Amino acid sequence: MASAALKKKFETAAAESKKLTSRPDNATLLKIYSLYKQGSVGDNEEKKPGITDMVGRAKWDAWNKIKGTDQDDAMQQYVDLINSLK
Repeated sequence: MASAALKKKFETAAAESKKLTSRPDNATLLKIYSLYKQGSVGDNEEKKPGITDMVGRAKWDAWNKIKGTDQDDAMQQYVDLINSLK
């Protein structure tokens, strides 16, 4: 279970991710998405999007790749990644 301090840092980083001065490349955006989903939801249990939804599939694949990552670890990695992009 995430500590209150880690949850606060995670929420702050999520807010800051919307204010980044430059748009990260697609690979970085997928990493941000996957770490956010893993940190906030946990393992991907959603149905894989259809072949015509290329963006949805890319996001699903990125999240599914880190399945099994501890939510606290994902939160910390997310915070570190957002901080490195500021």
